[in-house]
Amino acid sequence: EAAPHAAALGRAFQLTNFLRDVDEDLQRGRIYLPADELAAHGVDRDLLTWCHENARTDPRVRSALVEQHAATRRVYAHARTGIPLLHPRSRPCIEAAFTLYSEILDRIEAIDFAVFSRRATVGAARRIRVGAAGLAKAWRARLQDTEE
Repeated sequence: EAAPHAAALGRAFQLTNFLRDVDEDLQRGRIYLPADELAAHGVDRDLLTWCHENARTDPRVRSALVEQHAATRRVYAHARTGIPLLHPRSRPCIEAAFTLYSEILDRIEAIDFAVFSRRATVGAARRIRVGAAGLAKAWRARLQDTEE
């Protein structure tokens, strides 16, 4: 029952990476965003290269990124409904990953999709807090399992 939601979560993580890493991927000769969806906004490799070379996000590229961002949010919403279906031992770690990757998506939006001049990141302190809380919840779930 949880499998479709887990697949959606993996896809959401992947889409988040694609959005965050557009510039880096382009430098490596790769474009992972869907070509047809970029083309619908008038975006092609040449325009992305211009964005990279000028460290600016052209309005057409921004529009395409906004659309991809919204689609990714929908995938996260679907994935979230599967987390309660997971075993209590697994749930905290998945929740932590969900939280941190969602926050990368928040940061992309917060920098106004300026992915050619900045890298959207979640700070180390936040990653440690979320990870530590997830680990503590997972340990508690394991202890409850052994007591039962």
